[in-house]
Amino acid sequence: MNIDFTNVPKHYAARTHEKMQDVLMDPNGNGPEVHYYMIRGGVEQKNTTVWEPGTISGEYIKTYGHYHVGDLSEKYMIAFGEGVALLQKLVENEKGEMVADQVAEFKAVVVKTGDEVFMPIKFGHLLANTGKTYLVTIDDSPVDFEDRDPSSFPGHADYELVKKMRGFAYYVVEHEGKVALKKNPLYKTIEKEDLGGLPVID
Repeated sequence: MNIDFTNVPKHYAARTHEKMQDVLMDPNGNGPEVHYYMIRGGVEQKNTTVWEPGTISGEYIKTYGHYHVGDLSEKYMIAFGEGVALLQKLVENEKGEMVADQVAEFKAVVVKTGDEVFMPIKFGHLLANTGKTYLVTIDDSPVDFEDRDPSSFPGHADYELVKKMRGFAYYVVEHEGKVALKKNPLYKTIEKEDLGGLPVID
C-alpha cells in the first residue's frame, strides 16, 4: 500500500477559546482552552470533529459556523454523543449577495449517535454539543490542501458573515438543566423557522 503523507501536517487544527470569542453569546465567559478539534481528510478520508462538553455562560460549546462558497452541500454523521445542529439560509439582495442580519430560513435539529444531518446548498451551519461527553462527527466536506490554512479555515467556507453577527440567529443554551434556544438580538428578521421542538428563552 502506497500512501502519500505529504499533507499530514495540514490535517489537524484546533479551535481555541480565543478564536471562538468572535461568535460566543458571552465573549467574556470562561471556557476551555480548546473548544473542538478537527482532522481534515477531505472527500476521500472524510473529516472528523470532536467537541468538548460543557457551557460558556450557559451556551453549549459549538463550532464557529460558516456558509459554503459556491453550490456545495454537506452531510454530517453523528458518530458519538448528542447535540443540536443549526442551519440557516440568509436573505439575498438583488445582486444575489447574502444579507448578514436577515434570515430567510432557520432550522434547529436535535441529533444523537447514529443520526445524519444534511446541510443543503446555501445553508450556513454549526453544531453544538449538548451532552455530557464528547460530540464526534464525520462529514464529507471537501478540503483543498493547497489552501493557506485548509484544516482550520478551508477555502470552501465563509466565516465572515457569522463573525459579523456574533453567531447564528439563535444560541443553543442550557436552561434549568435542559436544552433551549436564545435569540441573537443582532438579527433583524427571520422569515421562516423550525425550532426542532426546543423552547426559546429570553
